[in-house]
Amino acid sequence: MNGSKSPGLAGFGILKNTTCHTEKKISVFFSIIFMTVGILSNSLAIAILMKAYQRFRQKSKASFLLLASGLVVTDLFGHLINGAIAVFVYASDKDWIRFNQSNILCSVFGICMVFFGLCPLFLGSVMAVERCIGVTKPIFHSTKMTSKHVKMMLTMVCLFAVIIALLPILRFRAYQIQASRTWCFYKTEHVEDWEDRFYLLLFSCLGLLALAISFLCNAVTGIALLRVKLKSQQRQGRSHHFEMIIQLLAIMCVSCICWSPFLVTMARIGINKSHSKETCETILFALRMATWNQILDPWVYILLRKAVLKNLYKITRGCCGVHIINLHMWELSSIKNSLKVAAISESPVSSKQVNLQPLSSTGQ
Repeated sequence: MNGSKSPGLAGFGILKNTTCHTEKKISVFFSIIFMTVGILSNSLAIAILMKAYQRFRQKSKASFLLLASGLVVTDLFGHLINGAIAVFVYASDKDWIRFNQSNILCSVFGICMVFFGLCPLFLGSVMAVERCIGVTKPIFHSTKMTSKHVKMMLTMVCLFAVIIALLPILRFRAYQIQASRTWCFYKTEHVEDWEDRFYLLLFSCLGLLALAISFLCNAVTGIALLRVKLKSQQRQGRSHHFEMIIQLLAIMCVSCICWSPFLVTMARIGINKSHSKETCETILFALRMATWNQILDPWVYILLRKAVLKNLYKITRGCCGVHIINLHMWELSSIKNSLKVAAISESPVSSKQVNLQPLSSTGQ
């Protein structure tokens, strides 16, 4: 699209000479498997989060569940859209010249790759900030972090990711077909122009910044919770915080492991320009690592639940012995029991029943 280049031929130059080859049958098989597993996992996680949102309507947890639902829904659509396009490309024998004359499919693919890559990272950092405010500033959180405000935050995050994804199109820069001929992204080969470098550095810097914010906020939240736990033995008001911080730590670890190779690779290409030594195989491996993030994210909410943690505790207690593990050290998601205890202790009916029991026994 740069003046002399027509839109229909954008990105096709790389198809003439490529050293990155993938087996068609194996690639199609794994693409279908990953897409299916991702859709099923995210659908199950959405059902679990929606059920939890209906059961627990405390303000301190409702905002977290809304953000978590937004993250899982984004992962679901990422698998559905990107996976469907990838399977179509593989099934068409990667013949882009035949089905992509106007470069529309490549542009859509590139926009989706950028949007569904950045949006989960942004949402993970917003969730970490929300939990940090909820633990360190509970009064401010209870008044400002309402469901309406959280939905506005979700909308703003998605709009920001959309703007970043559409930026090359608005600047009349076409997304490029990559050397493996299986996906579209920013220009990663023979990068000379400053604008091509800018897009790569912008994508990688925003992703790394989101990971850094998540790490910092989770560290502050964890330290604050440990201080409260050490000063007071009352766990009724903090147990759900521990459950959510464990889920956030799991999300952060998954995101760092899966996304760091791809973000660092894009940053190195943007810095080194045409002198970058990143091969097609390296980029493709980093991309596949990043796609695992959308598969592993929902399993954080599927596995780190009260019922699963309770069963794991029982199994661990049976294997290690009763005296080795203290029951009070594993009260991570006892919010329901905490609410029951608080309700019984504050209920006037319960106190009357306790006072009437001795009288009835003496009367008998």
